[in-house]
Amino acid sequence: MLAQRPPMGWNSWNTFGKDIHEDLIKEMADAMVDLGYLDAGYTYLVIDDCWAEKQRDENGKLVPDKEKFPSGMKALSDYVHSKGLKFGMYSCAGLRTCADYPSSYGHEFVDAKTFAEWGVDFLKYDFCYFPQSGNCKQAYQTMSLALKHSGREILFSACNWGVEDPWNWMRSIGVHMYRSTGDIQDKFESFKKIGLSQVDNLCCSAPGCYNDPDMLIVGMYGKGNVGLGGCTDEEYRTHFAMWCLFGVPLMMGGDIRNVNEFSRSLMQNKELIAINQDEEARPPYRVYNQGYPNDWDTYTFIKHLSNGEYVLAYFNMGDEDRKLSLPFVGVGLPYYSGCGFHLTDIFSGEDMGAHYDIYSAQVPAHGCRLFRAKVVDL
Repeated sequence: MLAQRPPMGWNSWNTFGKDIHEDLIKEMADAMVDLGYLDAGYTYLVIDDCWAEKQRDENGKLVPDKEKFPSGMKALSDYVHSKGLKFGMYSCAGLRTCADYPSSYGHEFVDAKTFAEWGVDFLKYDFCYFPQSGNCKQAYQTMSLALKHSGREILFSACNWGVEDPWNWMRSIGVHMYRSTGDIQDKFESFKKIGLSQVDNLCCSAPGCYNDPDMLIVGMYGKGNVGLGGCTDEEYRTHFAMWCLFGVPLMMGGDIRNVNEFSRSLMQNKELIAINQDEEARPPYRVYNQGYPNDWDTYTFIKHLSNGEYVLAYFNMGDEDRKLSLPFVGVGLPYYSGCGFHLTDIFSGEDMGAHYDIYSAQVPAHGCRLFRAKVVDL
C-alpha cells in the first residue's frame, strides 16, 4: 500500500523555485544518498513547478523545458531510480500551474499516462487557475482515477490549500496526502500558524492518507524561494519536532547539499523520525496544560506509539520562557490509578526518572521539550 506511513522526501520549490534543471536534480539525488538522507527514510525526490515548456506539443502532451531538461524526464527519472530513490513531479488541477505553465485540467488521463511513461512515482497536484465553473472535489477525483488507470503506481499528493475542508473527503477519493493550508514561509510565525491550525484535523490522518501542512523549512536560514528572514536553530527544532509529532509528511525544502550540521542532524534524528513513522500513525491528543489552560501559545500533547509507549510533548510558541505542566489525569492516568510515567528526554537521551500526578518542563521561547514515556507502577 502506498503511504503506509507519512511520505518522506525532498521538493525543489522552497529553495529553487523556477531555477531548476537536470544537473541540479541529479546533484540533489546524489546528496540524498551520499549525505545519509535516504538511509534516514527520505525516499521521494520531487520536481515542483516550472519544469515544462510553455505550451503542449502537437499531440496535446506536456513537454519538459528543452533548456532545463535537455535529456528529458525519462532519463532523469532513470538516474533518480538508479540511486535507490523515487521520482516525483508536479502539475495542477487548474487551467495553468501557479507559475503559468500548462496544467492538467481537462488533460488528466493523458497527463497521468505521460507521467507513468516517464517513470514518475509521486505527483504533487496544485490548485492555481482553477475555473469558477469547476468542481474542486471532482477535479481531484478525476486525477485520482487517471493515476490509477496509468499503469503505474503513483503516490497522489493533492495540494488544494484547505479549500472545502479536504480532511473530510480527500481520503475517500484515493489521495495519499493532501495540503491543508496555504504555503509555508521560512519564518517562525508561518510554521506556527500553519502547524497549529491543523491540530483539530489531524484525527483524519491514517495509513494511506495524511494531512500535509506543507514542506519543511529546516536549514534555509532566510535563503531561497520562500526565505523571509529565516528561523533560529531553536525554532527549526520546534518546527521539525512538531511535524514529526503530528505524523505528517516530511518533505525537505532546503538545499540539502549545503545545510549545516545542526540542520542535517535534526532532519536525520532517528528518535523523531521514529515517532513520525510509527506504524499505527496515531495523531497526538492535546492536553490542556496546568497554569496556561486558555493560552494559545502553549501546547502539551500525548501521542500513543505502537510499542505501548507514549510521547509527551511540550511546545512554547510564546515569546518568553515558560514552565509548562502536563497533568497526568488529563491523559487518563490519575494518581489513584497507582501508575505514573517513566520519562526519557528525546533530544538528550537523559533518563528523567518516574513521575506521578504531573510533570512540569521548563521550555524556552519558541521551543519544545519531548519525552518518551512508559507507564510504571507506584
